[in-house]
Amino acid sequence: MLRPPRHYAGTVSTLGDLVLAQGRSSQATVDWLQLLVGDLQLLADLAFADIILWVPAADDSFVAVAHSRPSSAATLFYRDIVGQSIKPQWLELASRAFETSEIVDSTSLDWYEEMPTRVRAVPVLRKLAAARAETDPEPVAVLTRHTNLGAHRNPSRQELTFNECAAELFEMISSGDFPDLSAPSGPRRGAPRASDGLVRLDIEGVSSFASPNALSAFYRMGFDGELEGESLAEVTTAIIAGNAVVDEMLPVVVTGRAPWRTDVEARGVTVTLRAIPIRLRGERTGAIVLTRDVTELRHQEQELITKDATIREIHHRVKNNLQTVASLLRIQARRTHSTEARDALTQAMRRVGAIAVVHDTLSEGLSQTVDFDDVFDRALLLVTEVASAHNTTVHPKRSGSFGVLPSEYATPLALALTELVTNAVEHGLVGQEGVVEIIADRTPSTLSVLVRDSGSGMPEGKVGSGLGTQIVRTLVQGELGGTIDWHTVTGYGTEVTISVPLRWITG
Repeated sequence: MLRPPRHYAGTVSTLGDLVLAQGRSSQATVDWLQLLVGDLQLLADLAFADIILWVPAADDSFVAVAHSRPSSAATLFYRDIVGQSIKPQWLELASRAFETSEIVDSTSLDWYEEMPTRVRAVPVLRKLAAARAETDPEPVAVLTRHTNLGAHRNPSRQELTFNECAAELFEMISSGDFPDLSAPSGPRRGAPRASDGLVRLDIEGVSSFASPNALSAFYRMGFDGELEGESLAEVTTAIIAGNAVVDEMLPVVVTGRAPWRTDVEARGVTVTLRAIPIRLRGERTGAIVLTRDVTELRHQEQELITKDATIREIHHRVKNNLQTVASLLRIQARRTHSTEARDALTQAMRRVGAIAVVHDTLSEGLSQTVDFDDVFDRALLLVTEVASAHNTTVHPKRSGSFGVLPSEYATPLALALTELVTNAVEHGLVGQEGVVEIIADRTPSTLSVLVRDSGSGMPEGKVGSGLGTQIVRTLVQGELGGTIDWHTVTGYGTEVTISVPLRWITG
């Protein structure tokens, strides 16, 4: 029985959520479909058509979980279709493909919003392992191709070749050969697309077609002939002759033998190549090689790497300079005869050390964020010196997690918390043994920290007026835009609560 379309977008959003919500798919199916969706745009561009991925629903219908519009042709679907049940006019076609595990084409024109279209339904089979031919006994999804016939014209040779490549990939999807489980996962940034350049290879690695953009990319690297009829491996070998470093994956990519990706660099130009072996019933029959000139992208990446290295070196030098300052303050403190001056120098040394810990952590990573749990654990070691100087045995105890924080949060927060723990040791636990407990509670919008000691406490409503208290107020309220509250816990000690808004942290 045909049912009207339903829309699921209000309850679920990601592909995994949409697939699992239908109750007929496993996590392994989700992982396979994620791989397929990664190349859905490629399929749309090669087929000059909209591509929709459908998964079976509990009511014998199908629900759209992904959709790619072609960049090479006019789309049919101007409104989002993801999350909707399949329309009645496509249900029979999709059901036949799903039940027979065969590709099914519409026998007559399909009309969508007064536009004539052709529809093809492709069953999606999941291969169980890269080294074996076994697949699931039945399809895990159905893919439909919707070709807009409203602007019909005589297709060019490139369009005919692209359509042939799309048809071959559809056959591979229906047999579980695409996507390829042996393909390594790589960054999508800079990945070549059909419009960037395409070379069609036969089983011997000889080019039978090269798109104009692909040919231009090879021209920029120094090739001045015709790619068609030439071995792509021989052409590439001539281009890179004399290069000191050659990617070991290059030979299998340019012969189309493995689904890998590599870069070719010559004459200051970098072209990335991605091979997609074409298989018919498991036997390789040729390959598609996608090309893209990524020269500018590689330059940008190199500049970022250089900047990252420079920033890390700066943090390393700042840390070294701060440690030198802390050492000088320690020497000065040991030589002074005034107790008050010695305490002031020791406190200054500790504060400088707390800042140095943050810069040391920043110098070790590529990003300007730090794992603050690690930073604070290292900063707590500074409290040991304070405790020994005041004849105190302190047992710091941390619970909860601060998470990852940007450096502009980490530095003032590390200094403020070190100051609070030190105050607890110097004033609350002086001359005795006790516990200082730090409890972190992070939500998407707020970081709350509770610092509590088991010392003698202070009169309720009375907050210290020393330099340490002023520093903490300035850091929490001024630098972090947060709030701070001191109060005494009856029969336990002093409790300080810090609340810091995280509105400026994204991601």
